[in-house]
Amino acid sequence: MSMAVPFSHLAGESKSEALRLNFDGRIKLDFHGTKLSSNGGLLLFRELDAALGLTEMASWELRDRRTGRNTQHTLLALFRQSVFGRLAGYEDVNDADRLSRDPVMRSIVGRGADDRAAASESEMGRFETGILPDERNLAALVNLNGAWINRVQARRRSPTLILDIDSSESPVHGDQEGAAYNGYFGCVCYHPIFVFNQDGDLERCALRPGNVASANGWRDVLAPVIERYRWQPLWRRYLRADAAFARPDMYAFLEQERFGYAIRLPANLVLGAKIGHLLKRRPGRPSLSVERHFASFSYRAESWDTGRRVVAKVEWHPGELLPQVGFLITNLSVPAERVFDFYNRRATAEQWIKEGKYAIRWTRLSCRSFAANAVRLQLHALAYNLGNFLRTLALPPEIAHWSLTSLRERLIKIGAKVVRHARSITFQLAEVAVSCRLWKEMLAAIAGLRPVEHPP
Repeated sequence: MSMAVPFSHLAGESKSEALRLNFDGRIKLDFHGTKLSSNGGLLLFRELDAALGLTEMASWELRDRRTGRNTQHTLLALFRQSVFGRLAGYEDVNDADRLSRDPVMRSIVGRGADDRAAASESEMGRFETGILPDERNLAALVNLNGAWINRVQARRRSPTLILDIDSSESPVHGDQEGAAYNGYFGCVCYHPIFVFNQDGDLERCALRPGNVASANGWRDVLAPVIERYRWQPLWRRYLRADAAFARPDMYAFLEQERFGYAIRLPANLVLGAKIGHLLKRRPGRPSLSVERHFASFSYRAESWDTGRRVVAKVEWHPGELLPQVGFLITNLSVPAERVFDFYNRRATAEQWIKEGKYAIRWTRLSCRSFAANAVRLQLHALAYNLGNFLRTLALPPEIAHWSLTSLRERLIKIGAKVVRHARSITFQLAEVAVSCRLWKEMLAAIAGLRPVEHPP
């Protein structure tokens, strides 16, 4: 039976004299790792988590294979430490020992009211590389993002669904299983695939070997998302994708599912001939502004079973000899210009991928086994979604434009001091980038997300 470790003896507490600074002899530096935290803003995300009942779903879905009586941390506590740690910028388990003493993290995982630390580096390593890579647990993690989004969409009540599918690279620098050289990206990497909705939520993702094509396995990722929304009261359903997903089997699938789509189509000689009249510069002096021309026509490639609508855009830019030409294949009936306006908004999906890379750091896939790295990607995805839920559901208008990087640096990384009383625990928070008024507004917005409890 393990004994609780008193706060004063946990690593991180100062046991030596305070440090002094030469520029001002009155200043002393003292270290109290169990009483102070640099992650005070995580408490707000935990409040959102509790209001929506998100991380508790893991306790229903994940299977605990541990045996014996010396199990100090529940599976739910380990899961929360994994997700919230990544949200705060700790992309792997290397910092788990320090986080285990952090008073905010202890409160998040349920250890704030006793004298015990959160999970150590070795415990988190066994959890992420030993328990979660189990086939059943990995499948549960993959589906958990969708379950979370279902909870959130019930609050948003949007009548429209817009999906964006894309792929990206996750460079590796070791001997990771499944990593391979990708000629397009010019590096040894993994090649994950992502599906986002119009609110920036990551609906589903999958880790893939580095040398597969961009559209490889698209159906395995997209079909479960569409199935989740099949019986929801949506008026319109759309999908956007770049030219890597211009495949007749995808067109047929989307048409069967009654999805509107706009997918970039690679140019060829036949398509060019269809708009030949727009590729000739008008006689006379060139315009000093951009000239745009649109066209719409039916097109059928040899491998297609039927003809489909293609829209084209030709742009003449001042000072350029040749025009810029783009083609989209679509089943939308709106004018060609509106189809391009709709498609161009998929650039936000590329921005969301960048936020995942740089704010959540989901490219940090350094485990040896492919399954363990697949687990890491899913944990990063869950952390990304938790951050995006707060951004889209609870931020006041004056900070609603903040990126996930801004949320981490300005909101999560708030200094906090814990003061323990007999019946309460108080966190004293620094008030710099986020004022007390903003905290009140965000907490009120989160409170409005809780399900209404009806009296019996």
